[in-house]
Amino acid sequence: MTNILEQTKAKMNAAIEHFKNDLKNIRTGRANPGMVEHVMVDVYGSSMRLKDVASITVPEARQLLITPFDPQNASMIGKSIEKANIGFIPIVDGVTVRIKIPPMTEEIRKKMAKICHEEREKAKVSIRNIRREANEAARKQKDEGGSEDMMKKLEKNIQELTDKYCLETDQLAEKKEKEISTI
Repeated sequence: MTNILEQTKAKMNAAIEHFKNDLKNIRTGRANPGMVEHVMVDVYGSSMRLKDVASITVPEARQLLITPFDPQNASMIGKSIEKANIGFIPIVDGVTVRIKIPPMTEEIRKKMAKICHEEREKAKVSIRNIRREANEAARKQKDEGGSEDMMKKLEKNIQELTDKYCLETDQLAEKKEKEISTI
């Protein structure tokens, strides 16, 4: 019984972490390394994530500074950011790449809030699927000789976990939507 609960909790935690990661990629009015760290850069004959080939810092509220670990990769990083088509124009100055983050229009804010809402729904669906799998495991355990009371208690605990993680998802999304709407 506790094994099923522990597995369910671990999977739901993983779903929340994935959701947090997805939220990082959603643009707000401020510069954030998460906006570009997923961009793929072709270096050394293979494709690598930007965060694996450079450090990404925020020197100002509306600027990103990308410093490649190998200074020769600066131009490739600039080209990769342009090719990713994420709405930023990189400025390659010597061994670093600067990105000025343009202010968000109302239309972009609405679009980002919509994306945030969609990501929240995906996370909730994922959590509910984990609940369904756990409930199936509880029923299977009952069929293998467990008691009805034990199954009901387990299903109740699984539902409490589901409610807790869905609430956390809502809170994270609300916080992100507030960041998006702040000018």
